[in-house]
Amino acid sequence: MAASAESGGRGESMEVSSKWLDAHYDPMANIHTFSACLALADLHGDGEYKLVVGDLGPNGRQPRLKVLKGPSVLTESPLPSLPSAATAFLMDPHEPRTPALALASGPCVYVYKNLRPYFKFSLPPLASNPLEQDLWNQAKEDRIDPLTLKEMLEGIREKAEVPLSVQSLRFLNLELGEMEAFVAQHKTHPIKRQTVITTMTILKKNLADEDAVSCLVLGTENRELLVLDPEAFTVLAKMNLPSVPAFLEASGQFDVEFWLTAACRDGNIYILRRDSKRPKYCIELSAQPVGLVRIHKTLVVGSTQDMLHSFTHKGKKLWTVPMPAPILTMSLLEQRSRGLQAVMAGLANGEMRIYRDKALLNIIHTPDAVTSLCFGRYGREDNTLIMTTQGGGLVIKILKRTAVFGEGAGEAGPPPAQALRLNVPRKTRLYVDQTLREREAGTAMHRAFQTDLYLLRLRAARAYVQALESSLNPVSATLREPLKLHAVNTSAVRPAIGLLVSFLYNESLYALPRAFFKVPMLVPGLSYPMETFVECLSDKGISDIIKVLVLREGQSAPLLSAHINMPVSEGLVAA
Repeated sequence: MAASAESGGRGESMEVSSKWLDAHYDPMANIHTFSACLALADLHGDGEYKLVVGDLGPNGRQPRLKVLKGPSVLTESPLPSLPSAATAFLMDPHEPRTPALALASGPCVYVYKNLRPYFKFSLPPLASNPLEQDLWNQAKEDRIDPLTLKEMLEGIREKAEVPLSVQSLRFLNLELGEMEAFVAQHKTHPIKRQTVITTMTILKKNLADEDAVSCLVLGTENRELLVLDPEAFTVLAKMNLPSVPAFLEASGQFDVEFWLTAACRDGNIYILRRDSKRPKYCIELSAQPVGLVRIHKTLVVGSTQDMLHSFTHKGKKLWTVPMPAPILTMSLLEQRSRGLQAVMAGLANGEMRIYRDKALLNIIHTPDAVTSLCFGRYGREDNTLIMTTQGGGLVIKILKRTAVFGEGAGEAGPPPAQALRLNVPRKTRLYVDQTLREREAGTAMHRAFQTDLYLLRLRAARAYVQALESSLNPVSATLREPLKLHAVNTSAVRPAIGLLVSFLYNESLYALPRAFFKVPMLVPGLSYPMETFVECLSDKGISDIIKVLVLREGQSAPLLSAHINMPVSEGLVAA
């Protein structure tokens, strides 16, 4: 790749790290996109990797599919609607192994082979609102005027559970003088409610190889995840989410075991496994996600609070790193020659930061804020970084072959403690005999363990059922005397004022008419009985504890707490 911007990109406002070579910088490239719509692929099978761009166009108008070779645009074609994701994948194992290009736009996925249209997959239509259908039928027969149609459609939009179609939503956004012409043009069209694709990724079908056949995974506005067959483009699996997915990551193989991770608009991250129709794990974020990157078995999430968070695939938080500016985009940096996987984050202050775990590896300064990132093989260079800026510029950098990323001032690599030799004891005769025994009788030992485990679970279940049937409780069911809690004011002259008593209990088992009340001034040496009546709501012989908290006004930490084991019957709780 030729360096085509020696005078434009160097020596001006852009500060370049010594690890990178300037290959190209064009501030007038007129590329407006985000990271999900960038993809690098060998589209013709000639070893020359191209850059695929789903371009939104200026101000979100005139969306186009662009394919770049080096610094110039190779082909360009218009799109019917705004793109949401682009990726390259292998559809079949046949030779030559040329990847196909998938571009998600609106409700469709457009598949290209050798940059020619190959297949169009459309999402299945949704059921339309019957009231909306009836209104358009009346408009078709000229029984209602456009103004009445608008008023009634607005009422449906506010109250109906089924959303309006795109046709009705477009009609509601029109001015009064445009309504009549719109109704005359569209009143004969059938009402269709179509969802759209919000995100897309790929999932290996049955092999983990780099050139293995992959399935497309789609996230829709209808809060669904769809896994498509790579050859027939039929829906292999459908999963439901509590919210609309914005970012999507996949790992594993569809035919073996796989995980799908979706960062949704409700501020949560949902993790689904194979054969699960609902999320198995949920990670609650304190702010909206702005990016999601998977590195091995960890997830790195950027949030609108200018933070990078890392979680395990089961939802345990590992670390948090604050950013100096809002995060605009995120992507994965994978340097296969050195086994490096890191997270790239483009910030609003014109910085592009690279992190491995929570260690900062590198900072690249750009003349404008970066809105999309992509790293991989471009042309015939293995480690190429492609960035687009907020003003539509294109920045291409090449990682030096001698560059080594270090964590802070230290060098990259294993920690020094890893080089220390462990004092491993010698293998004894008993250890060798036990190892041979486990190797020869491993199956029988495992079966014996499983048998004992099942017997233990069975006995525990029988004991639990017996306790429920005989109404065994921690306190006798015939106890009706009040349970008392005494708190002594140890001060000899100073009264206790501003105290509060609160009862915490299971509302499905008990009912308390006074679960919270204020305590009058307590004079030292005197006893002040206060009581509340507890009513048992359950008839299944189940009891629970009631927690009593004594607090002071203006303070959240309790001064005194106690647990009371309540009987099944009704009784008094006195404090």
